[in-house]
Parts: sequence; C-alpha cells; structure tokens
Amino acid sequence: MSQFLSIFTTLLGQVGVIVVVGMLIFFITYKYSVNIFDWVEHQTYGTRNYLTEKLEFLFIEIPPEKITYILLGSSLGVGGFFVLLFGFFGKWFIGLIVGIILAFVGSKVPIWIVDHLVEKRIKAYSLQMVDALTLLSNGIRAGLSVPQAIGMVVDEMPPPVSQEFNIILQQNRIGVPLEECFENLVKRLPTEDNNMFVSSVNILRETGGNLAEVFDTIVEVIRERVRLQQKIDTYTAQGKFQGMTIGAMPFLLGIVYFLSDPNSMIPLFTTPLGLVMLFLALAFDFAGFYVILKIVKIKL
Repeated sequence: MSQFLSIFTTLLGQVGVIVVVGMLIFFITYKYSVNIFDWVEHQTYGTRNYLTEKLEFLFIEIPPEKITYILLGSSLGVGGFFVLLFGFFGKWFIGLIVGIILAFVGSKVPIWIVDHLVEKRIKAYSLQMVDALTLLSNGIRAGLSVPQAIGMVVDEMPPPVSQEFNIILQQNRIGVPLEECFENLVKRLPTEDNNMFVSSVNILRETGGNLAEVFDTIVEVIRERVRLQQKIDTYTAQGKFQGMTIGAMPFLLGIVYFLSDPNSMIPLFTTPLGLVMLFLALAFDFAGFYVILKIVKIKL
C-alpha cells in the first residue's frame, strides 16, 4: 500500500494529489449534499428551535440569538480554547483531536441540561396532580363550574400545576373551547395521568355525569401510581449508585496512577495511540453507565 502511494505521488506530484483528493471530496459532498445540509440545519437551527420550545415549556424566556451564542460558546468556544491551549505547548494535533471531541460534547450539553429540567418539571407536575384534582373535585361539589374550579387551582397551587392550568384559563378566555384547551394540556404534558384526566373531563362534559366522583377515582389511581413509583425508585437507588461508582472508577484510578507515577500517564495524553485508547476507554465507560441507568429506570 505504501509503495502504491509513493508511486502515485511520484506520478502526479504533490499538486496533483491535492487536486485529486479535492475532486473526490467535492464529488462526495455534491452527491450527499442534501443529507449534509439537512444534518447541518438540524445541528444549528434545529437544535436552537428545540431548545426554544423546551424553554417556553419551562417558562424560561431567553431570546433565540442568545441561545445561538450559548450553543456556539459551549461547542466551538470550548473546542477552540483547548486547541489553542494544546497549541501553546506545541501539541496542535492532539489539541485538534481534543477540541473536536469537546466541541461535539459541548454542543449536546445544553440539550441534556434542558431535557433534565423538563423531566424534573413533568415529575413535579405529576406529584401535584393529586392535590390539584382534589381541589377541582371540592370546587365542583361546592357548585363551581369547571373554569371556576380551575381558577381556584391556579390561585391555590404552586407551579408547575398553577402555570399549566392558567394556560387553560387564558386559552379559554380568548375563545378556545375548553375541550381543546384540555387537549393542548396533553400535548404539552403527555403523561398517562393527564390523558386519563383530560379524557374523563371531555367525555363527561359531552355525556353528562358526576365529575367530582370521577376526579376522586382518578386521585386514587394517581396516588397509587405515585406510591408504586416511589417504591420502585427506592429499590433502584442501589443500582444507580453502583452505576455511578463503576462510571467514576476509571477516573479515580487515573488520578491515583497520575499522583503515584506521572510519567506513566503522560503518553496517554501526548501520543496519538494514547489518545485513541483514552477515547475508547471513555466511550466504553459512558456507554456502560448509560446502559446501567437504562436498566434501573423502570416506567410504569
């Protein structure tokens, strides 16, 4: 293979090799240009739109241009900083590899943080549903209409339930039918408890029935589901702790080896083979940690 490359280079010359390689890159890029542009759009505007929608769901107001700056800073900014940092010590190739990896990871960090906040908000909403439906049931028994009972929940309950129910009232006040307002709630929070709640309200408003009794039944179901979920979380806490311990073990061992014999660890960060081995070790470590979290995460 090396002999073929040397003969090929001799025949074409350095300029000819550059031209041939450039033409190959051009034709490949042209052939898959649609897929490449779709991927670039998804990684830029698609990611920004995704974060904008999730932040609106969290009631966090950040202008789209600032979200763009955050994404650029967490990806290209962090990657470029480490490229320059390694380049300052004359390790441009190593810095380029580290910068590319950190830029990729940095571009995903805002998504991970926002997804975590969304999941935390949905969990808090599910825990507050019992009290919210109890207030709705008591309000309807006291002779209030459904919008009036929802207004009582908005006044008495803390976020996120009060915020979500307030959106229902605001949409209803501008002329949106109440059934559609409840359906929009399910679209924003697609949980099983919401599906059961909204379906029962819409059906009973069309066919007639005792909403208070239905709410009491739903409260019992949700309360039992929450109790079972808490029991599952207690049983899986040990598995999560074991996963975090196993995930942190390579880093702790690396620190111990570095403190005891720094010279043995330097090639891991300064040679191409060491960087490849380090990347594979980190990839397998994160993959194992991810699998353990998936195993211990049980959905009802």
